[in-house]
Amino acid sequence: MDQKLQMAGTQSQLEMGSLAVNESLHEFVDESLFSPESVIQKMQPGHISEYGSAPGGFQPGGSKMGKNVVYKSIKTGLVFLLSLLGIIPLAERLGYATEQLAMYTGPTVGGLLNATFGNATELIIAIYALRNGMIRVVQLSLLGSILSNMLLVLGCAFFCGGLVFYRKEQVFNKASATVNSGLLLMAVMGLLFPAVLHFTHTEVHYGKSELALSRFSSCIMLGVYAAYLFFQLNESKGSIHSSDESQHGENEDDHDETPEIGKWESVIWLLIMTAWISILSEYLVDAIEGTSRAWNIPISFIGVILLPIVGNAAEHAGAIMFAMKDKLDISLGVAIGSSTQISMFGIPFCVVVGWIMGKPMDLNFQLFETATLFITVIVVAFFLQEGSSNYFKGLMLILCYVIVAASFFVHEDLPPEDKSSTP
Repeated sequence: MDQKLQMAGTQSQLEMGSLAVNESLHEFVDESLFSPESVIQKMQPGHISEYGSAPGGFQPGGSKMGKNVVYKSIKTGLVFLLSLLGIIPLAERLGYATEQLAMYTGPTVGGLLNATFGNATELIIAIYALRNGMIRVVQLSLLGSILSNMLLVLGCAFFCGGLVFYRKEQVFNKASATVNSGLLLMAVMGLLFPAVLHFTHTEVHYGKSELALSRFSSCIMLGVYAAYLFFQLNESKGSIHSSDESQHGENEDDHDETPEIGKWESVIWLLIMTAWISILSEYLVDAIEGTSRAWNIPISFIGVILLPIVGNAAEHAGAIMFAMKDKLDISLGVAIGSSTQISMFGIPFCVVVGWIMGKPMDLNFQLFETATLFITVIVVAFFLQEGSSNYFKGLMLILCYVIVAASFFVHEDLPPEDKSSTP
């Protein structure tokens, strides 16, 4: 009897439990049928935020998220395109104002001014990125500016000038090209030693020795560049008088040699164009970064190839325009002078500014990037040793840049190592 009573009690408990389950199930179904929002509210917020939608086919905000992604992609593309189209005419006007100013100062100072105003965009972008702690972006963009000027800008100048004057061999100042090649090799040496010191693990203090060497080398490079400017300006003073006397008879009837605007008017226009290019370049950088995240473009390819092509638009337009007017000394001063200025002034300046800001900006650009720069400097120095140019040399330089671009497209930039711990 006791066993029967226990079995009956157990069966009644099971029936009551099943009734409770059925009631809760009916309650849940009724709630989900007539008020699905209450079901979503009972879900854990982490589930929706993690997967982007609720189970059971409910997707709160899913369509809005898709529309936002499409809208941001279209907006990024429009900002990129409009900024690029806006920089092109400004770059042409910058080259025109520099050409007008070069008629008052001479080709040496004119090329130096064009290189300075052309590199202002890269330096502004580099300091902006350095302030936000994007040290690798600073390194890649400055390296890409050097490669772009030495291969693409100089190659296009040689190529276009050679096509216009295909029956004439264009010549330039061989001594000035040799001095710039030496400075570029010195810059490569300054970048090579910290990279080799790091990757051979021969530092006395891991991480600290590399940074200290970079800062010491940067101060030396800034001093050498200041001496180079003093040498160039003094040399141009002695050569202006002799060149004016020799060119007076040749260019007497050449209307292009007559300045169209005044000296200070040219300076004002240079400042205005540089300011507008810097503003548009900042929008362009933001658009390129957004595009890279959406299209999965390697950050090394963006920093070394895409960003410098846009940033060097002023030098590109100016160097081609001067070469097509048979003013290769100014074209060389723009292309090679700009590379020298970035390598001997821009990069060390960013290291010193990072030192002041407390950012560990160093000269270790990684082995792949440093080797690419070293080979590029050797190739360009070999092309400049004769003191003449033609369209075939320009074509080879352009194709060398295509090879460099393809290399960085398949190159994966390694994440920075933690230098706080020993290897």
